[in-house]
Amino acid sequence: MNKLKLQQDELELLASYEAEGWKSVKKLKEQKEQYRVYARAAFRKDKRINIRISEKDLLDLQKRAIRQGIPYQTLLSSVLHKYANGALTEK
Repeated sequence: MNKLKLQQDELELLASYEAEGWKSVKKLKEQKEQYRVYARAAFRKDKRINIRISEKDLLDLQKRAIRQGIPYQTLLSSVLHKYANGALTEK
């Protein structure tokens, strides 16, 4: 029997699935539309910027993006867009 070799993030996803850690999304249509709006805003690329962030923060962003099924740059752009427009605030 050939055993499939998985990367660490794939192993984590598999473990969470097998532990029944996944839940159905409530109001799927509304959430899909909301993320569609975020993606449209993120893909409107008027300017390019370069930022320096810690490697740990970048890895955390990439993991969150994987869980959401989007590129990490799109996630970061979406977070910045929401913050700039007051939709994301500090606790």
